[in-house]
Amino acid sequence: MLIDFGLRKSANPAMSPSWLADWDRLTVFFDSPPAIRRAVYTTKAIESLNYSLRKVLKGRRAFPNDESIIKGLSMGLQHVAKKWTQPIPEWTATLNQFVMLFGERVQV
Repeated sequence: MLIDFGLRKSANPAMSPSWLADWDRLTVFFDSPPAIRRAVYTTKAIESLNYSLRKVLKGRRAFPNDESIIKGLSMGLQHVAKKWTQPIPEWTATLNQFVMLFGERVQV
């Protein structure tokens, strides 16, 4: 069953055919239990890191030199790293779901 997300060919000519061609692979994510979807969605470390670094750079309009950009990003990384030590919420329930779905492929 296709859901209309407003992906008209005229509105987004490159994305519409791609989504429609790979619809079966795209919707697999939604077949997963909510605990697994939440874990997969919230552990996108690269996207989170990029967002955090953009936030650091957005606060300053100009940098006097390249070294100041590197220092700013370094300080931002130190601040962001504190959040990475926090466990995933409800991890035990999520791990149980992974074990039930994937069996021996999950190492506990």
